Amino acid sequence: MEECISVFDMLKIGVGPSSSHTLGPWRAAERFLSELRAQNLFEKVERVQVDLYGSLSLTGKGHATDLAVMLGLSGQDPEYIPVDQIDSIIANIHNHQVLQLGNELTVPFAPETDIRFNRNFLPFHSNGIRFTAYAGLATVEETYYSIGGGFVVKEERINAKKKSAIKCAFPYPIQTAAELLNYCHEQNRSISEIVYENEKSMRSEDEIHHELMRIWNTMLECMYIGCHTEGTLPGGLNVRRRAYDMHQNLIGELPYNSPQEWLEVIRKTEVKFRQILKWVSCFALAVNEVNAALGRVVTAPTNGSAGVIPAVLMYYMVIENHQATDKEIKQFLMVAGEIGSIFKKGSTISAAMGGCQAEIGVSSAMAAGALCELMGGTPAQVQMAAEIAMEHHLGLTCDPIGGLVQIPCIERNTMGAIKAINAAELALETDARNAKVPLDKVINTMWETAKDMNHKYKETSEGGLAITVGLSDC
Repeated sequence: MEECISVFDMLKIGVGPSSSHTLGPWRAAERFLSELRAQNLFEKVERVQVDLYGSLSLTGKGHATDLAVMLGLSGQDPEYIPVDQIDSIIANIHNHQVLQLGNELTVPFAPETDIRFNRNFLPFHSNGIRFTAYAGLATVEETYYSIGGGFVVKEERINAKKKSAIKCAFPYPIQTAAELLNYCHEQNRSISEIVYENEKSMRSEDEIHHELMRIWNTMLECMYIGCHTEGTLPGGLNVRRRAYDMHQNLIGELPYNSPQEWLEVIRKTEVKFRQILKWVSCFALAVNEVNAALGRVVTAPTNGSAGVIPAVLMYYMVIENHQATDKEIKQFLMVAGEIGSIFKKGSTISAAMGGCQAEIGVSSAMAAGALCELMGGTPAQVQMAAEIAMEHHLGLTCDPIGGLVQIPCIERNTMGAIKAINAAELALETDARNAKVPLDKVINTMWETAKDMNHKYKETSEGGLAITVGLSDC
């Protein structure tokens, strides 16, 4: 039975630097609090302990997993928390050794001992997190898995799903790219139109419009902040922000006072090939520098790959189509979200399961397909663009230096964005009937590659650049 995944499941607003290691554990903490309340045990809690397993443990410090857990247990919402308050909330927990559980109940909490980093892997998934609450005579223990993109599951829920799947409520339930293409042909509709019909089965048209524009405005603001913030990223690698300097060299001297005015000014700048490359790279760098500094980004489909989709959409708006409106923005996001959901269903969007091909590769495929439709591509060409983008990311490893989402992660977003544009152009110049590799085949190949990949290259910081380049080199 098909799995219903909304565009808003694939494009989530949250805090960096990682959807699987930050947003996922944050949401898991929120779910744990909800379960305590459902069991009428929340008010009785005297102590809470957290155990991190596998990749969450190995790279948890660099990905701020411990901070995310504390913020989630404190009742903070990653979509709306003022990011400039994060440091003070965490400092207060450390200084006073207490936690405001759910922002309501004060309990003792020593982060150094109550968050335990266990290097062993739980069998179900690489990203395991277990919460234990001591509530009078009762002890409540729940284990969750952060499976990428901010998605959180329990093992028993997945097993139950295999036995009796929940029927999908979408009018066009989609599990594979082939099914999506069939709907487009049968209904004589574009991919975005099919997706829109599915979304309308869950939300009003006004809500869809508002939420898609909220996603875009978050992306735009993130690019704006990144391009106007200089300095060094936190974490110990001493990585200097580059988007600021690149932006200063590109923007010229025209005045602006808001992200939207900024967008209009960029449209007036020089558009030679080198400048286009630099602008796209600048947008991608900006987003992932904000992400690395625990700023607010949109998972697309993950935080580590959050720069690709906004960079490509911005490219379309400031280079390709100066008359682009909300319509094109929503169209782009819906196509990107649907392509991402097909990858999630058929493979993975978790670097801890599939390496960076599951993050940058998927985001590049999402952006390529979305751009292709905006440029007039047929549904078959859209899928071809997505396939080309992923085909040239197959085998990409995840080897963050120091466990931080900085090197090589930030630069990889620029490469993913450029490849997406190239893939879209190749697809637009090709008769899709001559395509040799269907999108579903490359998705399956990606999953087989992920299974063959050594665990060292799956977000553990135990291989690749993570061991050949150390903190001492930086």
